[in-house]
Amino acid sequence: MSLYRVRTKRRKCCNGVNIEAGMEVQVVTPVNQTVQVNNWQYVEDAYMRMFGISLRKANCLNTSDLEITKLK
Repeated sequence: MSLYRVRTKRRKCCNGVNIEAGMEVQVVTPVNQTVQVNNWQYVEDAYMRMFGISLRKANCLNTSDLEITKLK
């Protein structure tokens, strides 16, 4: 299992979803996979649980909008 910290880089408003810079979640992925596997579903689920927003709807599921740091 791998633990990642995912943080938004900048403020963005798209399709009625407001993203602020610095919104941070921790994501656990099974079997040393990266957060990009499974079409970013682990990151999408974590932001939906913590903030109630859909990064997919805001078109924010990419490495230019998200800062990814491996913790473990």
